[in-house]
Amino acid sequence: MTVKTLVFGHRGYPAKFPENSLAGFAYGLDHGIEGLEFDVHLTKDQVPVIMHDERLDRTSDGTGYIHDYTLAELRQFHLAENEPIPTLAEFLTLVGTHDVQLNLEFKTDKIQYPNIEKIVMGMVHATPLKHPVIYSSFHLPTLKACQKLAPNEAYCWLTGKPVVNAGAFVANEHLAGLHLSHYQDDVPGDERIWTVDDPKEAAALFRKGVAGIFTDDFVTMTALRDELTVD
Repeated sequence: MTVKTLVFGHRGYPAKFPENSLAGFAYGLDHGIEGLEFDVHLTKDQVPVIMHDERLDRTSDGTGYIHDYTLAELRQFHLAENEPIPTLAEFLTLVGTHDVQLNLEFKTDKIQYPNIEKIVMGMVHATPLKHPVIYSSFHLPTLKACQKLAPNEAYCWLTGKPVVNAGAFVANEHLAGLHLSHYQDDVPGDERIWTVDDPKEAAALFRKGVAGIFTDDFVTMTALRDELTVD
């Protein structure tokens, strides 16, 4: 193995905690997690909050769209185990200067929140994190908007489809790499794969030396990677 693949907790540690919960993020930070992936939306009053879906229904006891509620109104709802819906500010405070690589996904493929790029990046840049944040989105125009605000950050496009002429695409769009649901051998820069929970798939990706994997069980996958590294 020539490259040590970074293991990202996909939405924290969903194998043990509610996804995108402060409890899951905190557990990961307390147990040496290398990377954290999380998803950001805006409330009605333009506060960045962390949740995967545009709607509250699947992961909380609320219903409807995030952008239809102010933060104060969102606080009446909870994730499983009575966990609050985290704000980006709370998450960044929790992370602090931990030695962890963050991957912030703008959830803008279905809803384009006004000014989300400027609001979110302003908050991130005001936080003294140990490592620069990786920004990703399925919505390429979001990444282009980010590039105008901060051209020197790492931007990675998310897609579940094969990328034709990946090298040219990455170069033309000034991306740091691609975040894919599948492996491609022609991706320049950083190739990270989601969501990898099968040990056989993970082992194959570790051997290929991809830059990262996103997994719901970072504990198992980190141990597997370290075993292969020893071998």
